[in-house]
Amino acid sequence: MALAINVSSSSSPISSSSFPSSDLKAPQIGSLRLSDRINVSSASLSLSSRSSVKALNVQSITKESMLPPQAASMIASEATEKVDVIELEDFELLAKKLETASPLEIMDKALEKFGNDIAIAFSGAEDVALIEYAHLTGRPYRVFSLDTGRLNPETYRLFDTVEKHYNIRIEYMFPDAVEVQGLVRNKGLFSFYEDGHQECCRIRKVRPLRRALKGLRAWITGQRKDQSPGTRSEIPVVQVDPVFEGLDGGAGSLVKWNPVANVEGNDVWNFLRTMDVPVNTLHAAGYVSIGCEPCTRAVLPGQHEREGRWWWEDAKAKECGLHKGNIKESSNGNETANVNGTSTVVDIFKSENVVSLSRQGIENLMKLENRKEAWIVVLYAPWCPFCQAMEASFDELADKLGGDGVKVAKFRADGDQKEFAKSELQLGSFPTILVFPKNSSRPIKYPSEKRDVDSLTSFLNLVR
Repeated sequence: MALAINVSSSSSPISSSSFPSSDLKAPQIGSLRLSDRINVSSASLSLSSRSSVKALNVQSITKESMLPPQAASMIASEATEKVDVIELEDFELLAKKLETASPLEIMDKALEKFGNDIAIAFSGAEDVALIEYAHLTGRPYRVFSLDTGRLNPETYRLFDTVEKHYNIRIEYMFPDAVEVQGLVRNKGLFSFYEDGHQECCRIRKVRPLRRALKGLRAWITGQRKDQSPGTRSEIPVVQVDPVFEGLDGGAGSLVKWNPVANVEGNDVWNFLRTMDVPVNTLHAAGYVSIGCEPCTRAVLPGQHEREGRWWWEDAKAKECGLHKGNIKESSNGNETANVNGTSTVVDIFKSENVVSLSRQGIENLMKLENRKEAWIVVLYAPWCPFCQAMEASFDELADKLGGDGVKVAKFRADGDQKEFAKSELQLGSFPTILVFPKNSSRPIKYPSEKRDVDSLTSFLNLVR
């Protein structure tokens, strides 16, 4: 796979190199030549959460006579190790220093520190903002992207437009053909709809990313805290990568930069409009978070952007594995400490008109063929941000329908109850809303993602 190192449009083109190989580098980037590079053991560049890369600069020594004979002899025999070592830097401390910095400042610092050993991960969505920030620094930069083989045509067209706009070449990484062939032959083209997207993402995205990062010492991502409140709320602007390995191998050998971590989505889009940069045409069709074509769809006004990704799964599964180390497993602020100091999830849908059903209660409701009243029941998980987002409307619905011949109820369907809810209650993702009509033995699943009071009421009136 022939690739080219990306540089800003003010720089001259650079000859291509093979990205997957950790031994090959571009012959020249800026004023640094391959012959100037220093061979350093992986141990000397190993990172931990309390350390960083040693910055190395070649320094010619011409005054050997000023040194003791033994030292001068050592220098003569080990000329390739003449370096000027900059003090180790604490990346946690650096993250705190840059917490209030602009994305442009963070990008400039990242490119300054790592030069040709860092690259921007470009997904074909609003990550184009990262490329624009890199371009504005005036420094050389590299961009790579994961071509899963299942991207939208609009995404491929954007790749071409971005390359021409910035006069760069994106370094594409592809999945292993044998692994893809095995998955498709054994499970079919759309197995992820049935058994989850993780296996497909691991083959098409995670493993190609792992190969790409093995040729780098740092990478730049477009992660934002507001992209997924349930999983990404604590992303730092820079960190030692907790999952992937870099060029020197081993834990702590890769640094991860997130320049827009503290930027809200609306501000990113204001920046893109102001700079008049190319964007994916899918955004105009309601696509906010864009991934592979079978696993991405448009979202409705008021929905969270991640609801358009893997919509058939619950909120905790809406990650592909590229940023596993940043996923927060807790309920993101929807917890409170009990008297023993441990965490407990705060329940939602608290209106006194919402009936809380137990497992036995909902099983009894399912057995009733001639109900005196219709029921509308939400299958929920209190940690789910999409359930939290509809709490106010569902509570309002319960208050509105009180005494109107309709019971409004909730059933917590996560944890031990999830398999039962999937097999018996049509649970696909959280929240799932069911209507139990008075004269029907089977519940009717609410098919829309509009969860406002008027939409729920209209559907209820049609089927009750």
